[in-house]
Amino acid sequence: MTDFLTLKGKRALVTSGTKGAGAATVALFRELGAQVMTVARHAPENVRDEEFVAADLATREGCEQLVKAVQARLGGVDIIVHMLGGSSSPAGGYAALDEEQWQRELALNLFPAVRLDRALLPGMTAQGSGVIIHVSSIQRILPLPEATTAYAAAKAALSAYSKSLSKEVSPQGVRVLRVAPGWIETEASVRLAERLALQAGTDYEGGKQIIMDSLGGIPLGRPAKPEEVANLIAFLASERAAAITGTEYIIDGGTVPTV
Repeated sequence: MTDFLTLKGKRALVTSGTKGAGAATVALFRELGAQVMTVARHAPENVRDEEFVAADLATREGCEQLVKAVQARLGGVDIIVHMLGGSSSPAGGYAALDEEQWQRELALNLFPAVRLDRALLPGMTAQGSGVIIHVSSIQRILPLPEATTAYAAAKAALSAYSKSLSKEVSPQGVRVLRVAPGWIETEASVRLAERLALQAGTDYEGGKQIIMDSLGGIPLGRPAKPEEVANLIAFLASERAAAITGTEYIIDGGTVPTV
């Protein structure tokens, strides 16, 4: 029986692939037969050197370091998953976002994808095939003004860039897509729910409910699991999705309330 989904023989780069949905994507890609390289600022335990690069992708130098490693170890890529993202902005709305905060959000959530695509795309177009998946966020259309305005704006810029890139390189055989998660139950979000629960005098489920309420509710009644996000990414990266490009797939349990 033919496997429904396979990535056998594919060379993949997954940024920020040591925790959360990134780690789940790396694990699934390898299970499906891909050769996977990932990157983070610090190496996790028990990682093989040929599978990992320690680099800060928020810097131009870090992106250049990663590109050199990809070319040396993989000889190029067939799949890129831009999982890197996050926010360190303080609460307090727009007034709390100074020049440094804005630059930091763009440096983490937009520029790494732009730099890595610019360096690695020529190899994809030369071979006439490839898949690039930009992991955005539902906050690009559902921003939380108290603390994530800059993050949401950076992800919106990533989405617009991704759409434009898809129109340029899809005729050359390279598919470009977006995945926009809502709240994912990662290690970090579990810690957040536990902290909120402690502050409110409730349990972990109560802490989760606080987060869901802040998002306007999640009709599914729970956050997505990292493995569920990985499942979607793997499908889009596979030949099963060969006619899909230029589009965005939201995985948020129904959080976004509009069409």
